Amino acid sequence: MARQPRLDAPGAMHHVMGRGIERTNIFRTNQDRDDFLKRLANQCLEGNIVVYAWCLLSNHFHLLVRTGRRPLSRVMKKLLTGYVVNFNLRHKRTGHLFQNRYKSIICEDDPYLLELTRYIHLNPLRAGMVSDLGELDYYRWAGHSAIMGRVKREWQDIDTVLSYFGRGRKAIGKYEQFVREGISQGRRPELVGGGLTRSLGGWSQVLSLRRKGIKVASDERILGKEEFIKRLMSEAEEREKETLRLSRRVPDMATLAERIVKGEGIEESELRSGMRKERVVKGRRMFCQLAVGKMGYPGAAVARFLGVTTSSVNRLAATEEMPDLRKYLKML
Repeated sequence: MARQPRLDAPGAMHHVMGRGIERTNIFRTNQDRDDFLKRLANQCLEGNIVVYAWCLLSNHFHLLVRTGRRPLSRVMKKLLTGYVVNFNLRHKRTGHLFQNRYKSIICEDDPYLLELTRYIHLNPLRAGMVSDLGELDYYRWAGHSAIMGRVKREWQDIDTVLSYFGRGRKAIGKYEQFVREGISQGRRPELVGGGLTRSLGGWSQVLSLRRKGIKVASDERILGKEEFIKRLMSEAEEREKETLRLSRRVPDMATLAERIVKGEGIEESELRSGMRKERVVKGRRMFCQLAVGKMGYPGAAVARFLGVTTSSVNRLAATEEMPDLRKYLKML
């Protein structure tokens, strides 16, 4: 069966898992673990994701994250690509490190934020990497120790988790009891995914089935109740409508370029070059945000049109939305 496209939405919570190819160890040394966490921290500090829970095991990892403006796929590509390059250099190896793609499940906050936090943080105990909860409290390679106040992780959001349990030390004690109660539950396959809508593709296929009134089985990429899934689909439908509206009213990138160069007072030859003048960079940034973020053009196609690299286009498209963008949205 063909692999399913990822489901994503701005501000969505995801349970992300990555495993080593052929069960190879992806973390051999503490230097490896520190490198991975440094890259994860950078994504948090740049505002691309919020991390609630995480753990690093020998041959796989778990993350519970919330996305910002930047899609999860871009965040994970930057995180994992850089890690693999450094890992291969450190260990004098070549080739792939991770097994296929990472797995991501889009999750409803209540009750899954707490349930998944507990499930993820108990992984080292279930795997025998720590002997008991007391040792897990100080374990450096899982987010539990940060919530317990034993290890400082400035980039990890511990306040959101603790807010469910009250304030101060009492909240930490109640959180610890909550985790303790999860030990006897063992492995929980129901947390691997399964909502009420299945699709053979991304959100566009989900919406297509919904419009046709087709009832199908659960989807391993969604963890949540029916109302949660309906809301996700409603938001996806609004984004799809906006994309279709813009693509119909602005049939090609050349028309978009004409409007931006006129509005910014620059030459099209400047826009379609690597020129670094402030006004030109501003125009190019707006072009990328509109073409990629609003009209749905692939980054590679925009890069070919502008005469710059795909990574440059994706970076500009993922930056904070510019105030003047609204002016051009009204024109489209």
